[in-house]
Amino acid sequence: MDLQQHEPLLTFPFLQPPAPGETVEVAPGLLWARFALPFSLNHVNVYFIADGDGWAAFDCGIATDSTREQWQALLDGPLAGRPLTRLIISHHHPDHIGLAGWLCERYNLKLMMSQAEYLEGHYIALNPDQMAEGPFRQFYVDHGLSPEATEIVLRQGHGYLRMVTPLPHTFRRLVHGERLRIGSREFEIYTGGGHSSEQVMLYCRSENLFLGADQVLAKISPNVSVWAMEPEGDPLGLYRRSLRELQTQIDADALVLPGHNLPFRGLHLRLQALEEHHAHRCAQLVDACKNAPHSASELVPVMFPRELDPHQLSFAFSEVLAHVNYLVDRDQLLWIPASDGVRRLAAA
Repeated sequence: MDLQQHEPLLTFPFLQPPAPGETVEVAPGLLWARFALPFSLNHVNVYFIADGDGWAAFDCGIATDSTREQWQALLDGPLAGRPLTRLIISHHHPDHIGLAGWLCERYNLKLMMSQAEYLEGHYIALNPDQMAEGPFRQFYVDHGLSPEATEIVLRQGHGYLRMVTPLPHTFRRLVHGERLRIGSREFEIYTGGGHSSEQVMLYCRSENLFLGADQVLAKISPNVSVWAMEPEGDPLGLYRRSLRELQTQIDADALVLPGHNLPFRGLHLRLQALEEHHAHRCAQLVDACKNAPHSASELVPVMFPRELDPHQLSFAFSEVLAHVNYLVDRDQLLWIPASDGVRRLAAA
């Protein structure tokens, strides 16, 4: 299924993203900036919300010298004369949280995020090298990744985990169902699983503005992955539950301000497309396993037939396993014994 089949029905009020060091006003007192990333997904969106005499920032970009330079350009340019007041982080992935520690220390900012995301960010930042050892390495081997590919994923594919600065020792917890006032606006706090454990989204109902982070993007499906820390987790089940909840809680015509790609309207159409996309992915894997048992590694080309770099392979493998675990939990696939020690799947 073409994930972009509903895209012509979406509307994009802002067709050109802001240039580095510049902003676009997407609503009165709400600015959109874009920071470069050194990956195939080459950017992340950051938003600034008028907060009294200053600006509350929503996400912050990855910890690189280039990102620091872009921050300085913003603070000397469109944000000049109004200080940063607080930093709200949607989730712990380095492209969203990478410079949080640096910004909070340099500008004496309060860090605000959900508890699970704060703790996961700490866990990774304190010792990213641990993600390449012991049970984390065995996780890939057990599911059929070759020793050479495992080494590439662990040493190159996970390199982005080091692109973070140490988090502050204290934070303000954001909780699903509560409200957050920023300047003259009141936001409802939503959290959702799947892409990350407890990703924060903010909805200003009075202005129909939805800061959706990475949960709903206009052109790509957010990565939904099983990681070695929780090898039997069901992030896809959590993600699809979140999509259904957003369908009932957020207005169909909300202006969606996402973590990547362009802001858009047409939220419910996009939610439907994402649901159909994952249903199609699941059907692909079940069909593949009807013909012969497959390991998760052998199923990667089924879902991702293009050539993958190490960073992409890491995410592709983990996303395949998310669909596998979802199907096993729902009795559509089952694990079968294998003489070579590799875990394989057959259709139930």
